[in-house]
Amino acid sequence: MFVLVALVVALDQLSKYLVATYMEAGESIAVIKDFFHLTYVRNPGAAFGMLPYRTVLLVVITLLVIGLIIYYYRTLPPGFWLMKAGLALQLGGAIGNMIDRVRSSYVIDFLDFKIWPPVFNLADSAIVVGIIIFLLSFWRMAPLLEGGNS
Repeated sequence: MFVLVALVVALDQLSKYLVATYMEAGESIAVIKDFFHLTYVRNPGAAFGMLPYRTVLLVVITLLVIGLIIYYYRTLPPGFWLMKAGLALQLGGAIGNMIDRVRSSYVIDFLDFKIWPPVFNLADSAIVVGIIIFLLSFWRMAPLLEGGNS
């Protein structure tokens, strides 16, 4: 788990550093015209801009979520590696965005698919992919978690 979490955090922070270093806030670079741009956005809120400028609240919520992820991870049997990978992706994404909030009171977003309104970042992607992996593996493993009664 630690390696995957560290990889997500490192790639997320490196990508945000590069965007903040080489782009101006609000700048947009077309990578694939009218489809995918790199757009530097400073997001003071959570997903989709919810709870703007509530940095302390968002950090507290993130810390609670991190605690729940770690607790649940530790309760899973050894063979549940896919479910654990999903949790690790979520944990890495949560840590990556929390680092931004603590450091700057905003999260750097930059992945801008023109067919999808919100601009997002690698941490957001890791969280979403992690949730999907976790839910799919939970659905498949639910009978084992219940002791094989279903």
